[in-house]
Amino acid sequence: MLPLEGITVVSLEQAVAAPFATRQLADLGARVIKVERPGPGDFARGYDQTVKGMSSHFVWANRSKESIALDLKHEEAKKVLEELLSKADVFIHNLAPGAVDRLGFSAAELKEKYPQLIICSISGYGTFGPYTNKKAYDLLIQCEAGLVSVTGTEDTPSKAGISIADIAAGMYTYTGVLTALIARSKTGKGAVIEVSMLEALAEWMGFPLYYSAYGEQEPKRTGASHATIYPYGPFKAGDEKFVFMGIQNEREWVRFCEEVLKKPEVAVDSRFDNNSKRVVNKEALKEIIEDVFQQSASLQIIDLLEEAKIANARLNTLKELVDHPQLQARNRWSEVDSPVGPLKALIPPVTSDEISSVMKPIPEVGQHTEAILKEFGFDPEKMQASTSTDAAEK
Repeated sequence: MLPLEGITVVSLEQAVAAPFATRQLADLGARVIKVERPGPGDFARGYDQTVKGMSSHFVWANRSKESIALDLKHEEAKKVLEELLSKADVFIHNLAPGAVDRLGFSAAELKEKYPQLIICSISGYGTFGPYTNKKAYDLLIQCEAGLVSVTGTEDTPSKAGISIADIAAGMYTYTGVLTALIARSKTGKGAVIEVSMLEALAEWMGFPLYYSAYGEQEPKRTGASHATIYPYGPFKAGDEKFVFMGIQNEREWVRFCEEVLKKPEVAVDSRFDNNSKRVVNKEALKEIIEDVFQQSASLQIIDLLEEAKIANARLNTLKELVDHPQLQARNRWSEVDSPVGPLKALIPPVTSDEISSVMKPIPEVGQHTEAILKEFGFDPEKMQASTSTDAAEK
């Protein structure tokens, strides 16, 4: 039996944060009913068309779900949602602040009607405070949370290359719902959960946040290098490729100088004999390291670092990640069906001898509307006005 088999999740979701959370619940066996707007559906479906005509974001975050198309401006559609929630275990939504309340599905009302229901809202800044109604996209939250201030080069602040604020919020939603399900198994009561993207990403800013709160200065932007550890980051080899490496302690530092640089005297140089000094004098140390690295190709240097048990990495492209030998050896790729045929899909990263992740198809907009309506006692023909594309566009 799958861990969440028998659990029904109804999600009024769009973009990344909520869909990523509910996909992970679906991975564990939950039934996820995704409520979409008739016609275009979740707007993340239109972000790009690179996966055989489908959006890469949507493909990633929406497998193993059922899609029902409802135009919630219609009272008949609201009745359907009400019926779904009456039978659900979890209700997740990430519409604009106040939108769900205006539709008549506020947490207070639902908690009174369905005390067993776990209700989770995801927003940019939370349900109260001066920023509550401020628009919140991933880049903007990265800025507000200070991530952009510590990412990039000294001259150019940069955002993370992935939707990290959305992902952080999705992860806390996922774990929050799991926690609430465990609590409900003991008390029989549901819960009201709130996750804000700002607060989720602020938690992930732990090191620079505390470093700045209690230190005399904030961490500087150092590109791919570490702001407070050296050597830690990219160094150019003789083939013009970068080798990434990191020294974590003084034992490794001595070993690096002796076995990789072949310069044991550098380890005891008064400019470099502890990490704080190496950070202060990093330009001089970088020159010494790269003078040695320029005499060899990157793969040769990686071999030396491996022999010396110094942490290292290649700078992979995303295409190289797809074919990564470790992912291949551990059989981390599976396949899911979709409206455009079979697609590659990474198996979820938590593995177990007892549980296999659910890897069901990615749905079309409203693919399961008729079946769900019949299951919950509605006549699909009578519901035509509130489930059609035409109604949604009026």
